[in-house]
Parts: sequence; structure tokens; C-alpha cells
Amino acid sequence: MDSGSIPVDLILFAMIAAFLVLRLRSILGRRTGFERPAAPVAPGGIGAPVIEARAEPVAVPRTAHILPDPTSEPGSTLLAMRKLGEFDPDRFLTGAGQAFGMIVNAFALGDRAALQPLLNTEMFAAFCDAINGRMERGETQISQLRDISELRIVGAVLTGSVAAITVRIVSDQISMIIDANKEPIHGTDAVTELADLWTFERDLTSPDPTWRLTGARSA
Repeated sequence: MDSGSIPVDLILFAMIAAFLVLRLRSILGRRTGFERPAAPVAPGGIGAPVIEARAEPVAVPRTAHILPDPTSEPGSTLLAMRKLGEFDPDRFLTGAGQAFGMIVNAFALGDRAALQPLLNTEMFAAFCDAINGRMERGETQISQLRDISELRIVGAVLTGSVAAITVRIVSDQISMIIDANKEPIHGTDAVTELADLWTFERDLTSPDPTWRLTGARSA
């Protein structure tokens, strides 16, 4: 939030009633810029839908935050974003990492209500299609996010006041889909390192601080 307004921590946890929705909104949507803040791809590929999934969200430890060179095109774009308001790329990456975990968890659980405020219209439709497909097949997705080792800003675009930021997310996950007979059909129960590219978008002049996921793919 703006330095003269309600403290960030207060905003982050004030409306916990909606858990994923409000937590994500507060974490990603701090007005300091990057803080507010794929599927067709879920982390590691959203391809295979699931029905009653089991997911275990974890507290993500401090990860490596890597920003582009200020003289590069993404770096200069980030500087331009700062001029539209209080904007902190490092804080944004912290929020992006937490958003990643929340969205992974909500998708695995098939929680459409939690996902809707966090995604744009197209992404929400893609997630719902995947969830519906796995429900029809009676599949279950098991997702456990163990760690995020790297958050790197690899792209930044500013169109008027609308900012779009692409983050490379390297994570350790257990991701597996089992069929109605409890037989594994995709993924593994071993911890695997996955790399994803997620793009978040927000109008920097809007009172709505939420960065919404607009695209995701495997890196």
C-alpha cells in the first residue's frame, strides 16, 4: 500500500476470510509496485486435469530474486513502471512466489472460487476446462510445492498504464495424477525440479492492487 495508507501487513492479513483470494490480493497487490502480482499450464504444465486433488501448500523460504540489468529493455521498463507509482520489483517477486504456491494449490484442489479473482478471463476459463476434464475422468492430482529456488524477471511490458511482468519460477514439486483406480497416469511421487514462465498483469493506476495471472507455460 502507499506509505501514507494502511500498513502492508494489515492489508495482507486483514480479510483472511477468503484465504487464497484475499491473501493473494494483499501479497501481490501492494501498491509498492511489483508486489501485486499457467493453466493452460499449471506449474510444470497444466495439461492434465484432476478432480479431487490433494495439495500441500508450504511456506516458501527466501528464494533467489534476480532482476534484469537496468540498461536492458526489461530493466528500463521496470524503471518506467516505478514512475507510475510506488513500485518495488523485489517485493513483487516475493508476492509472485507466494501467488505461485496459492494458485498451484487452488488448481490442484479444483477451487474455482479461489482461482477466479487471481486470473484473467482467458486463464480462468483454461483452468476450469482442465478441472472439469479431470472431474469427468475421475482423476486426482497430487501436488506438493516443496521449494522455490529462483524467481527471475525475464520480461516487462508497459502499455499505457498497464504493466505485464513475466517471471521465471524454478521450483521443486511433487506432481502426480492418479486415475479412478488409484493408478498413476502422469508425473511422479519423486520431488522434481520444474521451471515455469508466468505472466502477471495490472493497471498501475487502478485502485485495485491485484496482479492477475494472464499466461503460463513451461520454461
